[in-house]
Amino acid sequence: MSQYEIESLLRPAVEYYAAASYASAAAIAAIAPETLMLLPSVAYVAAGLLLVRGFQRFRQGYVVNRYKRGLWRLPFYQLSSDQIPVSDRVLFLGLGFRWDQRHAQRLADTERKEFSHYAQPPGYFKAARYLELKYEKTALLKPLIRLLGNSSKFNPVKPLPKVGGNPVIHATGLLEGEKPININLEERVGHMLVLGTTRVGKTRLLETLVTQDIRRGDVVVVFDPKGDKDVLRRMYVEAKAAGRLDAFYFFHLGYPEHSARYNAIGNYSRITEVASRIAGRLPGEGQSQAFREFVWRYVNVIAKALNALGKRPDFSMIKRYGENMEPLFVDYLEFCLETHFGNDKSWQTTRIEYEENYRQKEDGFKKGRNMADRSDKAMALYKLFVENDLQDPIALSMIKTFEQERGYLDKLVGSLLPLMEKLCTGNVGELLSPDYLDESDERPIFDWPQIFRTGGIVYIGLDALTDPEVASAVGSTMFADMTSVAGTIYKEGVNFGSPLKSDKKTAVSIHADEFNELIGDEFIPLLNKAGGAGYQVTAYTQTWSDVIARLGNNAKAGQVAGNFNSIIMLRVREIETAEMLTKQLKEVEIDHATVISRATDSSTPGDGKHFTSATEQRNTTQRVDLIHPSDMTQLPKGQAFALINGGVPYKIRMSLPDNNDFKDIPDQIKGLSDAMAKTYYTSEDWYQFTSSFKEVA
Repeated sequence: MSQYEIESLLRPAVEYYAAASYASAAAIAAIAPETLMLLPSVAYVAAGLLLVRGFQRFRQGYVVNRYKRGLWRLPFYQLSSDQIPVSDRVLFLGLGFRWDQRHAQRLADTERKEFSHYAQPPGYFKAARYLELKYEKTALLKPLIRLLGNSSKFNPVKPLPKVGGNPVIHATGLLEGEKPININLEERVGHMLVLGTTRVGKTRLLETLVTQDIRRGDVVVVFDPKGDKDVLRRMYVEAKAAGRLDAFYFFHLGYPEHSARYNAIGNYSRITEVASRIAGRLPGEGQSQAFREFVWRYVNVIAKALNALGKRPDFSMIKRYGENMEPLFVDYLEFCLETHFGNDKSWQTTRIEYEENYRQKEDGFKKGRNMADRSDKAMALYKLFVENDLQDPIALSMIKTFEQERGYLDKLVGSLLPLMEKLCTGNVGELLSPDYLDESDERPIFDWPQIFRTGGIVYIGLDALTDPEVASAVGSTMFADMTSVAGTIYKEGVNFGSPLKSDKKTAVSIHADEFNELIGDEFIPLLNKAGGAGYQVTAYTQTWSDVIARLGNNAKAGQVAGNFNSIIMLRVREIETAEMLTKQLKEVEIDHATVISRATDSSTPGDGKHFTSATEQRNTTQRVDLIHPSDMTQLPKGQAFALINGGVPYKIRMSLPDNNDFKDIPDQIKGLSDAMAKTYYTSEDWYQFTSSFKEVA
């Protein structure tokens, strides 16, 4: 077929007629050679050659029929966890093929009016579905209905999987056969973007990638803003199978009683990062920019003072001193005076004397209107510091703030306090501001340097459906924290600050589901600069417009998109999102065969001709997109186009999961995931997951 100028697959399998003729001739030659006037020895050889040629023609006809049958029904594809291939060189995505002009041609052929019926199920299949619907409530026919709806491979009219879309798109490549589609691991540090609307298979792809990352030995961090039960179960099962369960951490804002604890601002390479992570969550457009800058300075002063006093900043401390900096001001000035005077304790006597003078409002010890509500002790330390002309930069910064009127100061930092209130209220506050000295709390505390050194596996549930602002704030500060750690790893190695010595670079696989909920200015440097530290980000979202809306800036969105070297696109509903992939591909030429017939009456009397006729076939070409944006909107669930390994287009389909992977999951994880499913369920569970869990003794 492919040897002809124009490939013709949408037609009756006429090769069967030739095969039948060859078989008949072979039978005659073998049974009655005399009818062909052949010697028996020659006839047997001729029969054999005829059978070989007949088989070739039969096989060609079979290929045509198989191709037409595959246009509306794809072969079943399922992999259990153990069957997913794990390699140290490539990352497995699914089965598929490289998409080229041939597939664009075949897809265009199925859309022509004269061939469109080949892409539809046959009449007997439609009749079976009709009977199922018409008699589904007829008791007498229920056994027949169950038989028609059975998914056994021996049922010729078994129903199609509920994946929707246009199966023809993938079927165009089945003629040459599918093969495993992989992406080189070296490409992963260029990061990967996965786009797809809800319930089309993003979660299944995430599970497939996470399975390989965990079994390969990577550090794995999964951000799950809305809470998908299958992701948690998958990570637990794979961590156990890989013998890494002791390195598995569960962090979830919605389940603080079961969650590990994390100080989002306690780890930094520069103290200014604390203020940047907090102030970055505040509005910064227009007039809000000035207020955000003041909040940044205010938080930075608090963080510097805490750091100098040997205290690790956390949200609860920022909230406490953000509401009233005076206790920290007092502690720090005492620290400065003790450092300055050393063993000379006379300054304490002077401080007590000054404090009494302020209490008695002696001459020269009266508070100005801007500091009327300050405590006598704070004023005494303030006067003592100024009189001794101490030049501590942190103390001088705190004094500038101390000299501000309380009411005016509260207005300037008013936007900080609501955010801190949300981050420090109830059990969530205990997660984000852990007490390192509380030995009665058995919930583990983790930080990113520890996770990267020990090869950790972390599930992060941000409970975005309950409180999106807190979820976004925590996610963004985590990204900023990871970016800071990436800089340290790049310069000093993953074991910086520990006695362990190793030059081996640790692969850090970061999976950010619904990453439009998380993305901010902190995410951009993570994509730009963290590849050198071994970070490989896979981001999942529904449409690119979500990212633009989140960033509020097309230029920033373009900057983010430019950092994803690989794109996997499942079914999308937005043409602009589809064009992110299709516009990167060149146009190709497809063929059109047009049959032209004409007849002309004869104008010459007496020549014996009444008319002349002619039939001709013209072959023309037309330039079209290699992949049209509308094809993206018609993909079945679990299928995708991908630009990988240097922008090469592939068509892939992901495997269905095997529910037996979760049969031995413990009750605690099962209970947590079931609760997540009831409260936060947004899983793209397109394969209709059926629980198969059993109680574990």
